Amino acid sequence: MAAAREAFAKLKAIDIHVHAEVSCHDPEDPIFGEFADAATHYFKAPRRRPTIPETIAYYRERQIGFVMFTVDMEAGTGIKRIRNEEIAQAAADNSDIMIAFASIDPHKGKRGAMEARDLIENHGVRGFKFHPPIQNFDPGGRMAWPLYEVIDHYKLPVIFHTGHSGMGSGMPAGGGIRLKYGQPMLIDDVAVDFPDMKIILAHPGWPWTDESLSMALHKPNIFIDLSGWSPRYFPEQIIRYANGQLGHKFLFGSDFPLIPPGKWIAAFDEAGFKPHLRDPVLRDNALNLLFGKDDA
Repeated sequence: MAAAREAFAKLKAIDIHVHAEVSCHDPEDPIFGEFADAATHYFKAPRRRPTIPETIAYYRERQIGFVMFTVDMEAGTGIKRIRNEEIAQAAADNSDIMIAFASIDPHKGKRGAMEARDLIENHGVRGFKFHPPIQNFDPGGRMAWPLYEVIDHYKLPVIFHTGHSGMGSGMPAGGGIRLKYGQPMLIDDVAVDFPDMKIILAHPGWPWTDESLSMALHKPNIFIDLSGWSPRYFPEQIIRYANGQLGHKFLFGSDFPLIPPGKWIAAFDEAGFKPHLRDPVLRDNALNLLFGKDDA
């Protein structure tokens, strides 16, 4: 762990929010293709998504570390997931720059909890990703508790999508995605019942931004990643609280491949964050969350 922390500390930044959308083994799921088409239009991003090896090369060239995951949304959408093991193996082969988080649909119950334990113990997975709107579950409901119990036992971090969903935007019925499950306050019970699980609220959480800020102020185990939006469009309270009480709680995340990290960082530098926050937000806060604080 110390060697990995040292390697990541030498990088320019750590992107906590990078998606794997193209498998090296399986063809694109046709239902996912419909969502990808809509997201391409919404984010004005290229339709062709990079493979996992292409993403690794992209981040290595820029000397940026990253956390990668897929989203297991098989129950909510019928989309076949990219295998967690594929991402975990890529991270093991590139451990100086890449960390694997897993995604397991909470509808899988105890079977999903058993898979989570195996991924942690045998595949080196270092955290988990949930997207309640697209996975069609209430994050504060008991269905996900078996998964949370495993994650909490190993004291691993977890990323929850919060706020509006670019996925499904513009599709008929929003692609069937229920935005209500993206309300940050639904996760407050999780933070109370699983205090050893570091919870990252992904995105500024709009239109519930103030809920995310309140939770990060109140709970030591809650953090906020700033992915999914260009910093030029952040609600003003994000910058105000970063410059004040919550500078240690914000994490750089891009939402790659929909938002390139270089473009995000350039906008961050112009958004009004105090200069002394640049390294903490871009790298050091994630370094402490993922590897623990350096007491040297």
